[in-house]
Amino acid sequence: MIYNKSLIKRRRIRIGDISISYLVKEAAPADHTVVFVHGFPFNKNMWIPQLEALPPSIRGIAIDVRGHGNSTTGHGFFSIDVFAKDLLVFLRKVGVNHTVLCGISMGGYIALRAHQIQPDTFVGLVLCDTNSLSDDNTAKQKRFDTIQSVLKNGKRAFSIGFVNNVFGQKALAENNAAVDLIKSSIRRNTESSICATLLALASRTDTTDSLRAISVPTLVVRGAEDRITPREQSDILVSGISGATYVEIPHCGHLPNLEDTTRFNMELIAFLDQIGAV
Repeated sequence: MIYNKSLIKRRRIRIGDISISYLVKEAAPADHTVVFVHGFPFNKNMWIPQLEALPPSIRGIAIDVRGHGNSTTGHGFFSIDVFAKDLLVFLRKVGVNHTVLCGISMGGYIALRAHQIQPDTFVGLVLCDTNSLSDDNTAKQKRFDTIQSVLKNGKRAFSIGFVNNVFGQKALAENNAAVDLIKSSIRRNTESSICATLLALASRTDTTDSLRAISVPTLVVRGAEDRITPREQSDILVSGISGATYVEIPHCGHLPNLEDTTRFNMELIAFLDQIGAV
């Protein structure tokens, strides 16, 4: 993806058994920091349009989750809990004590678990096309079947089917850049990383009971045509988190930050402004 290299820098940092790759848009001085966590099976590049749109006073960081993008795999035993604890160690290492955390899909699961573990780290949450529920047996079996398909047919076939399901019809027809970015992101992962992450998703804990403990301002975003995260799941977040704001972006599927970048960025910046982060 083409981006402003004078504004956004690529960095690496060692934490525990892995090396984390991340993008940073600096601000001097930085009034606040927003940290972006991607979904499965993507990487940090999906947040470049948001990093570029942040106001000058806001620092933005987008990380590659363990085993995704250019972050290393480490021990190879993935779970949402491991991803969340990686994130918390990363934040300490780069000196971010209070941040707005923005996660999409799997990134939202990681955000909710990270807040559950260490709530004082966060001053705001943006939860995009995600939910607090653990997989039921049907969803677990679907992930297990996907693992078998990836092992048999490879990641190219997986990426084609995944892309057709993750985007809304408008993006599939008109937004070639976003579709190509996601295809490329999927294919950069190894088959073993894809399968390990599917197991992590299937085994994640349910964070619904902890929603009532979230007291920081929270924005819940969903693409109106999202076939992966139904409206009912977003409603659980909105009803469970006191004062949460819900925004539905029309003509978008599971990735509204790429499908309608202008509207998503507008909502994000308005939220940051509302909570005093701009």
